[in-house]
Amino acid sequence: MYQIIHKRKIFYFLSVALLTVGLAFLVIFGLRFGIDFTGGSTMEFEVSADTTQTQVESELTSLGYSNPEIRVLGNNTYRITVRELSQDQHVAIIAAFQTIDPVSQELSYSSIGPTIGSELKSKSLFATILVFSFIVLYISWTFRKASWGPVRPWVWGVAALLALFHDLLIVLGVFAILGKFFQVNIDTLFITALLTVLGFSVHDTIVVFDRIRERIKIHGGKESFEDTVNVSVVETLIRSLATSLTTVLVLVALLLFGGESIRYFVLALIVGMISGTYSSIYIASPLLVSWYTYKTKKF
Repeated sequence: MYQIIHKRKIFYFLSVALLTVGLAFLVIFGLRFGIDFTGGSTMEFEVSADTTQTQVESELTSLGYSNPEIRVLGNNTYRITVRELSQDQHVAIIAAFQTIDPVSQELSYSSIGPTIGSELKSKSLFATILVFSFIVLYISWTFRKASWGPVRPWVWGVAALLALFHDLLIVLGVFAILGKFFQVNIDTLFITALLTVLGFSVHDTIVVFDRIRERIKIHGGKESFEDTVNVSVVETLIRSLATSLTTVLVLVALLLFGGESIRYFVLALIVGMISGTYSSIYIASPLLVSWYTYKTKKF
């Protein structure tokens, strides 16, 4: 029998180490917000194979756009992100591409004002808080009849909530690092990925918790709470890993072949899925035991 719960301090240390690095980048450098949140303009241009990114950057710099965000999408397509443009500025950039490559053509153009960006940021924060609130209510209701067990119903909810915060901070920390070293921005798709990760994580946690609760009913008093949780976690381990692995494999395929527009959305899902599976097994369930042993003066 794998001794997962008995080695919980090792997993706590690993999580604290990862969270410390991520939080350090979040606090020092923060996240790079895309134009969805800050306002700005995005254009996509198709050019000939002879056009280079250096040429595009040089031409935009000459127009007064220092350090423009330029991304190569493949198939000789460039995505340019700059501050919000007036109509004249937009036309000037099109003309600049025509200067570089007479056969170039604009494929798409979108612009978001700073007011709309600020509103999207507020709504995204509200949506995240709302999801957390509903998750807490759901867990409290699901385990309302567990008052007969070794730990009170609210402890199950707090353990699940801490696991969710763990997953949220892991994803945010990874994207703070990517933003610092690879200029990766977050947008509304990133918020969608976060909410999806939270839903997946709490589902996985509740499956494990439910197995623990059922085993308490059957073996309560016949084995220690630590052994009960450990056996329950091991029994659900293969199921959790198989579910996560199949999901991650699909996401990896999307990451490799899905195109630039959803690349970081998919990456956020991959990081969150892995973290969610890890926290359900190695964080949420061990926290129940840590609380129980603390209350019984054995921790």
